Amino acid sequence: MPTRTARTAWNGSLEEGSGQVELSSSKVGTYDVSFPKRAAEDAGGTTSPEELIAAAHSSCYAMQLSAVIAEAGGTPQSLDVTAEVSLGPDEVGFKLTGITITVRGEVDGLDADGFAKAAQNAKETCPVSKALTGVEITLDAALES
Repeated sequence: MPTRTARTAWNGSLEEGSGQVELSSSKVGTYDVSFPKRAAEDAGGTTSPEELIAAAHSSCYAMQLSAVIAEAGGTPQSLDVTAEVSLGPDEVGFKLTGITITVRGEVDGLDADGFAKAAQNAKETCPVSKALTGVEITLDAALES
């Protein structure tokens, strides 16, 4: 299986410095990061580790859920997955305080209960979910008509 790479170049102190994170494997972009904007409500045009984790988690979960739905005999027509990753203080600095995955799906061949079971299974078996077992992950899953 492949290995993917990202690289960050950082200049300055935590409070006054800034950096750029480069998605090296895909070469799709370089994005600004800074701690003051990371800790602010408004990201102000910069990304953060939490946003990048949210991107990784939502995309991984969508892939895993599509596989689980197929294994259960359904056919996913569309899945809309959002991951919200929260940052907060702890005893020694900061930590991820929670992740909420919200998924809405249009699926043939599964009823609401079958979709809910598939969604929970995907939450438990998604590789990113497995990597983030130290963080509480909540799930809000529903079929759309």
